[in-house]
Amino acid sequence: MTVADIVRMANQISDFFAAYPRDTAIRETATHLRSFWDPRMRAQLSAHLASGGEGLSEIALEAARSLEEGAAARS
Repeated sequence: MTVADIVRMANQISDFFAAYPRDTAIRETATHLRSFWDPRMRAQLSAHLASGGEGLSEIALEAARSLEEGAAARS
């Protein structure tokens, strides 16, 4: 899967939750990514985030960051 696909899909998920309060939208987007994305997709998102996260919406970007923080806390 390309980075463009990962960005597009993460943004689509965040767009769905955009009508919710900001904190809820971020949390629910992160929950969706954690629950339904294959670990390889999450790894691609993580690598993209490490390189700046270009193209990710604000909610998708914050959700990706929260996934990183959660992974670091579990380590």
